[in-house]
Amino acid sequence: MLIGLMSRLLSAHKGTVLAIVVLQLVQATANLLLPTLNAAIIDDGIIGGDTGEILHLGAWMAGIAAVQVITAVAAGYLGAVVAMEIGGQLRGELFAKVQSFSSQEVGLFGAPSLVTRATNDVAQIQNLAVLIFIMLIAAPAIFIGGIVLAVHQDVVLSWIVVVVIPVLTVIMTVIVRRLIPLYRQGQGLLDRIGRVLREQIIGANVIRGFVRQDHEVRRFDEANKDLTRNNLQSALLVAAMMPMIMFVVNISSVFVVWFGGHRIDAGEMRLGALTAFIAYILQILIAIMMAMYVFMTAPRAAACAERIREVLDTEPAIADPAVPAGAAPATIPAGGAGVAGTAGAPGRSGAVEFRNVSFAYPGAEAPVLDGVSFTARAGTTTAIIGATGSGKTTLLNLLPRFLDTTAGEISIGGENVRSMPLDVLRGLITIVPQQSYLFADTVAGNLRFGAPAANEPEIWQALEAAQAADFVRALPLGLDTPVSQGGTNFSGGERQRLCIARALLKRAPAYLFDDSFSALDYGTDIRLRAAIEPLLRSATVLIVAERVSTIVDAGLILVLEGGRVVAQGTHSELMESSPSYQEIAASQLVLEEAP
Repeated sequence: MLIGLMSRLLSAHKGTVLAIVVLQLVQATANLLLPTLNAAIIDDGIIGGDTGEILHLGAWMAGIAAVQVITAVAAGYLGAVVAMEIGGQLRGELFAKVQSFSSQEVGLFGAPSLVTRATNDVAQIQNLAVLIFIMLIAAPAIFIGGIVLAVHQDVVLSWIVVVVIPVLTVIMTVIVRRLIPLYRQGQGLLDRIGRVLREQIIGANVIRGFVRQDHEVRRFDEANKDLTRNNLQSALLVAAMMPMIMFVVNISSVFVVWFGGHRIDAGEMRLGALTAFIAYILQILIAIMMAMYVFMTAPRAAACAERIREVLDTEPAIADPAVPAGAAPATIPAGGAGVAGTAGAPGRSGAVEFRNVSFAYPGAEAPVLDGVSFTARAGTTTAIIGATGSGKTTLLNLLPRFLDTTAGEISIGGENVRSMPLDVLRGLITIVPQQSYLFADTVAGNLRFGAPAANEPEIWQALEAAQAADFVRALPLGLDTPVSQGGTNFSGGERQRLCIARALLKRAPAYLFDDSFSALDYGTDIRLRAAIEPLLRSATVLIVAERVSTIVDAGLILVLEGGRVVAQGTHSELMESSPSYQEIAASQLVLEEAP
């Protein structure tokens, strides 16, 4: 899996990779030439007393050493560039894939695991790529060339090479085989500690409120100890490898000097040949050590590649149709502002129809929605009300295909939502979600999120309609005021009104408000709905609400109970015919407010 992933990523950098290979081979050749030249200086220059030969060969050695340095730096630089580029490409692919996931796939992996895979796992692939370009390409050339030249210097001493190489290979194999499962387990433990930490940061107030700090400290400590234990085991294996290799290297050097000295004393070998042989033995062992270092890093990278491939190979449950039924309508401006006039796209109806729609979460015993049918006409407001857990938010999420129906059909503008490309479908809809979320940007940047071309007057018009203009004007920097991640530097009501203003800036045929007025007081709620009514006059509006007062003027009210529509009609009709609606209204409105 690792080889396949690396091959695919490197296919776009064939020219650079070829240049790196050439540079590494030149560097390896330079490494192999230096001991032979050094041997010639010793035998022909120093022992032979030829000063001119010493200067001549020394000049060659200096030039070759310069080439070695230049090629090593160039190969290292190009290798780092390619490694960073494939890391960036991989992160981009992971981000794009995660963006295509529905909540089902995100829940399958978990947000902390997806973050770890897109950061730490990609970094491990990058590190391996750097090592391959710096070490692994030159190592085989030095290893093979070193053996050939060592045998050329003295065949009899070459038995040491025959003994040492298998010993080092066995050491490497045993350690790498132990490291692979440890690294794979370690990445899972890293996911776990990220999940625990994320829960503790996000749920800090809940933890403090229930005085569970000690419990959470123990939970984190347990996850931390498991990760530490795993890292310690793998670190001990890595730490043990180097002394074992150095022991073999030093013992082999002792044998070479011992037996080589006897051969020189017997006149069977020259001093220069012995120094060259020692140098080649060291180069062979260094090449093996370089390869070992890469192979030691490879198991972790292989585990990371497997985790990354799991994400990239996961097909989202909700995707564009295989053959899109239509293209994006030219009458729907991308990111256009909608507050300058009434909302909606000319020439494209936002009428929404649910026909016998059912939905059940995977593995659930009972459906969340069952046989829901209704029509929300353009230019009208359709409200959905019901007890907590009755399926109101799920119903809204089916229209933009955040979830897909398990039965039935949904259409917008007369076209089945499943036959439309997702970007086209979602371009027809503006959503104010139940959770008011703002991004780490300025106020203006957040409001332009769905309408990048919106100008300042349009922004202020949207803020006025959303009853947010007064508090934004009071901010020190106004529209340029920084917003913390999630909008935590604003109150719940302020975040909600900013999200409504953001939605009003986007021109779309259909608007979905998912309990978007819950944080507003009664007076602000009335003023806001009165202000946005003329702006949304031609649009299809669906509102999920908990308060009856928010939806008394809706053209159609659906009463959900246990995932089924038990009643529908206007407020007056439901007050006469629906016991469920009467019960909800009676619990919220005083007699004068419930005509």
